[in-house]
Amino acid sequence: MSQSSTSVTNYALPEPLLELLGQYLQEQVTPKIDINPQQLAYRWVGGHRGRLEPLAVNLFLSLDDLHGIDTQKQKLVQNTRQFLKGYPANHVLMTGTRGAGKSSLIRALLQAYHSEGLRIIEIARDDLRVLDKIRAAIRALPADTDCRYIVYCDDLAFNGQDESYRTLKSVLDGALDSEQDKLLVYATSNRRHLLPQLMKDNVNIYNGQTDEVNPYETIDETVSLSDRFGLWLSFHPMDQNTYLHIVRHYLSLSPNRTLDNDGKESNNNEEENKALPDNIRAAALRWASERGGRSGRVAYQFSRYRIGQAQLAAEENLS
Repeated sequence: MSQSSTSVTNYALPEPLLELLGQYLQEQVTPKIDINPQQLAYRWVGGHRGRLEPLAVNLFLSLDDLHGIDTQKQKLVQNTRQFLKGYPANHVLMTGTRGAGKSSLIRALLQAYHSEGLRIIEIARDDLRVLDKIRAAIRALPADTDCRYIVYCDDLAFNGQDESYRTLKSVLDGALDSEQDKLLVYATSNRRHLLPQLMKDNVNIYNGQTDEVNPYETIDETVSLSDRFGLWLSFHPMDQNTYLHIVRHYLSLSPNRTLDNDGKESNNNEEENKALPDNIRAAALRWASERGGRSGRVAYQFSRYRIGQAQLAAEENLS
């Protein structure tokens, strides 16, 4: 008996090696994912070994607050309503100019439809490897759960060496169980094709300077990911009138309303608010020029600057 015990002891791994092995296994295994349907939004944090972190979402932004993107908003709302009703709906890719309201639409959707069961899970591009596990956790929810989940990925794009896009392709359309009635992917990107298309690839094909037997399949691979999003929404730069309209709207949400030409607080009625005072209009245009373009984000940032400036001045005048 003692010989047997001695034999086992002799073949035991050294303690430091056991610790390293345990650490390695922990790094390779994603912890169990638990989802609470009562939680409105989650964000995946911590990389491959991370977790879903509950988010305290600010629901102040409504769909009515988003101007200049009525067509895109209508299509996205229609798709989302179909999804929440259990009808067929598409994964969505929103592309185009920065600051046009792509990510704001996601927050506004949650504000409008969280009472109907809409939930959001935000995930970064580099963490898409855990998307299958998130999908499995949603599938494991009780059958009577009325919640439906949008997995939201902001600023989605890949380089030629990034392999994580293959997981996303499988979830969107490709795996045998990719069709689900409780999960959709909504992604935003500044470019339509999420994988880079290089001019040299075309040149090599036309000049015969490629080692591939079927070189056009390389090009097909670069566009196949975008094609798996059923609904494409494009966002374009806005004109000056739309920009000023958005500025006026955000300023109207301030408790102090707008400011008159003398910089004093004004409680103008709706008719008087249809036109921005000259000093605010000039300041808003100058702000956009300094930022290099007009967008809903630039209008919102200007309104925060102007409202904060007015509130600080009012407080200093009282003191």
